[in-house]
Amino acid sequence: MYKKQVSFSDLGLNNEILKSLHDLGYKNPSPIQEACIPHLLKGHDVLGVAQTGSGKTAAFFLPLLHNISSYYDAPQILILTPTRELALQIKFACSNLSKYTKDVYIIALYGGQSYEIQLKKIKKSPQIIVGTPGRILDLLNKKYLNLSKITSCILDEADEMLRMGFIEDVENILSKTSKNHQTVLFSATMPQAIYKIARRFMQSPKEIRIQCNVNTQPNIKQYYWMAYKIRKIDALLRFLEMENFEAVIIFVRTKNATLELSEVLEKNGYNSAPLNGDMNQFLRESTLNKFKIKKLDILVATDIASRGLDVEHVNLVINYDVPLDSEAYIHRIGRTGRAGRTGKALLFLENRERKILYSIKRCTKLKITEISLPKVQDLVEKRLNNLSKKIQEQIKYRDLEKYNHLLLKIMQIIDVSDMKSYQSIYLKIQLNY
Repeated sequence: MYKKQVSFSDLGLNNEILKSLHDLGYKNPSPIQEACIPHLLKGHDVLGVAQTGSGKTAAFFLPLLHNISSYYDAPQILILTPTRELALQIKFACSNLSKYTKDVYIIALYGGQSYEIQLKKIKKSPQIIVGTPGRILDLLNKKYLNLSKITSCILDEADEMLRMGFIEDVENILSKTSKNHQTVLFSATMPQAIYKIARRFMQSPKEIRIQCNVNTQPNIKQYYWMAYKIRKIDALLRFLEMENFEAVIIFVRTKNATLELSEVLEKNGYNSAPLNGDMNQFLRESTLNKFKIKKLDILVATDIASRGLDVEHVNLVINYDVPLDSEAYIHRIGRTGRAGRTGKALLFLENRERKILYSIKRCTKLKITEISLPKVQDLVEKRLNNLSKKIQEQIKYRDLEKYNHLLLKIMQIIDVSDMKSYQSIYLKIQLNY
């Protein structure tokens, strides 16, 4: 029997949240969101077993945001997460999801940032705090933070916090919060130590288990590059120079990044343009049209702006900034390999982001192969070959000698100072004529 697809509006979320979801391009909840949101809206505790990438941030945040009292100037929602990077990602996602909810202030508290900065944030009476266990406990012990009025506490990636040795800190934090708060615990696995916390701090939790079943097209070759000892922008320019691409979409996380990266690419001779959610409709349609008719070679886009983008000749997608979850990754790489064509996807990763790669692989069962940074000698060889082809086209049936000075100048521009390389290309052209 046909089952009607559930929409977010069917779940009973308020209009401000639905408006934010619409702006982000989300219409239907993922399985974990559909399962969790009704229970959390009713105030139940939830124990969820789900992989990173299943959409669990929205699964726990949307119903808690719906129930928040924005006029109440004390922390109401505490989200504990194992790493600074994940804390910042969750804060970013929550800020987007709550942008139409009035008078809601969200902060992130983590080790490595000065106390002075974080104390200023705390004094502004945030309703929502995202933080790492070590820093949260430290602030509690020093009496800088008061969680006695918390109404909801979320433990995200609990098994990872156990692995990193944070479970004792988590238990101490929970013991210092209000006794009647709603507790939400998410974990990819459920070892006994996690069940022990659930039994001690949760009241008859609704247990939800979700299998990740994200699929992707087999005609997209997928690679990742680990950022070592070189700036990402310099690496990007190397990869682009070595690729024989027809059209490229480069994904970044913020509006400013689309502008900055596109400007760098333009300065390096690429036909590129930014695409972000803050662009007005006319400019967005104009940019997309130029891309579709091949007047632009590269789009630098955010996830929000790229939703619904369908350009058949895109044969390369570069994840310059890592996606927030597996679903975002699948959406991004799905912009290539369209209409039966083959495509290529490249993911840039810093060492601290390895866990995201493992989560994507585990959730999607994809083969993502590590790739090396193109070497300088490979770039030089490609430049020489390109130069050789151009010169051969220009000097057919003409005297080669008058191009000698031009050749030397071009060689200097492309940083080829080795005379053997110069002689090689010079000889190559002479042999052809």
